Amino acid sequence: MYAIVDIETTGGYAAHHRITEIAIYQHNGIEVTDVFSTLINPERDIPYYITGLTGISTEMVLNAPTFEQAAPQILHYLEGRIFVAHNAHFDYSFIKKEFEQTGIVWQPKKLCTVKLSRKIIPGLRSYSLGSLTESLGIRIQNRHRAGGDAEATAKVFGLLLNRDTDSYISKALKRNSGETTLPPNLPKEEFDQLPQKPGVYYFLNEHGQVIYVGKANNIRKRIAGHFTGEAREWSRSRIRNEIHHITYELTGNELIALILESQEIRRLWPKYNQAQKYRGEEWGIYDYIDGNGYSRFSVNTIVRGTRPLARFTSKGDAWNFLWEKVREFELCPKLSGLQLAKGLCFQHQTGECKGACQGIEASHIYNERINLAITSFRGEGDSVAIMGQGRHADEHSVVLVEKGNYLGFGFIEKNTAIQDFETARSFIKISKETPIVQNLINSFLVNPKGAEVIQFQN
Repeated sequence: MYAIVDIETTGGYAAHHRITEIAIYQHNGIEVTDVFSTLINPERDIPYYITGLTGISTEMVLNAPTFEQAAPQILHYLEGRIFVAHNAHFDYSFIKKEFEQTGIVWQPKKLCTVKLSRKIIPGLRSYSLGSLTESLGIRIQNRHRAGGDAEATAKVFGLLLNRDTDSYISKALKRNSGETTLPPNLPKEEFDQLPQKPGVYYFLNEHGQVIYVGKANNIRKRIAGHFTGEAREWSRSRIRNEIHHITYELTGNELIALILESQEIRRLWPKYNQAQKYRGEEWGIYDYIDGNGYSRFSVNTIVRGTRPLARFTSKGDAWNFLWEKVREFELCPKLSGLQLAKGLCFQHQTGECKGACQGIEASHIYNERINLAITSFRGEGDSVAIMGQGRHADEHSVVLVEKGNYLGFGFIEKNTAIQDFETARSFIKISKETPIVQNLINSFLVNPKGAEVIQFQN
């Protein structure tokens, strides 16, 4: 009826690591009926720190079967049984990945003894296997080896079966219950209450500290996506196990979600936002003089130490902005890095380019227009209000830009008119401008994505 499983691995997530040991305890709902255990050759070296934790070394598994060789026997012990493990998603994701690589489809029903223990035996200090067994008076033989941990999990599961007076186990087995895809310490009820709207969400640990900040157009869908088997970075057990609660703030639309996410990461410095603590990939427009004396533009990623004329969050936004300047100042798209054709650019045929790409127009004349375009890059920007969808049907969001610089965002009832800049200013909370937020604004103004942009006199 049940297959209670534990594995040891070469590392923390299934996409990059392999199984080194597996133990399966078959259980009929009353007692253990059979046991299977074997070392597995992961076909790679086992890291020293893993050997220090489990005692399993590369030398120990050299003559062990590979998972492919052991797969028929493993499947025999698992097939047709409910999969049970402590933090089931971890063990399941590894075994499923290994089966997939051998061409075996395996889709069992699953139970997680961490989640079940939190419901059936509430109020314990910790639900890690070591702490849980200690609280229940269960002694673990051979800790951090598959056989010892699987045996301990089987004993825990036996106690849970006996104490499950509220039928939590049968509820968890219902189709699409989600019990084993969510982090083991996150109450499913809390996940079920998440909105399917745009906003910023926060993962909190057991002490209420924010450990991750994210943004989404659909908060619940995005968070669920973190915990599927395909979300490699979120299959790392240390992240999943630390998530105890989720909070959120609705933003109404993607732009404010992006702004608020960036600001909150800088304010809170969550431990699992490492990639976003540092500036992500940015694109800039640069100028240079070629060998014939013509000023040129190029669009490239921004690297430290360089000083672009303008910054954007995507290459497409930088190109769109540059195309506008090419048309406005009658520049050559080929000398602006926007066309790669040999010979004259396409715009010369329509009269929009005066032939600088073939030396027809003198460099000093062409460069005068280039300099005017560069001046427009650096000139005083517009003061605008970007009006978007609010947090509910009767509300607008407002992002305010003063002379090209981000000022802040807020929300306003739809029946309230914005007649001038000072009126708009009264509805926002002034925020600190950062390069990341300013780049977001620059890119959004190039492509407003359906938002209304109200321009004010500077």
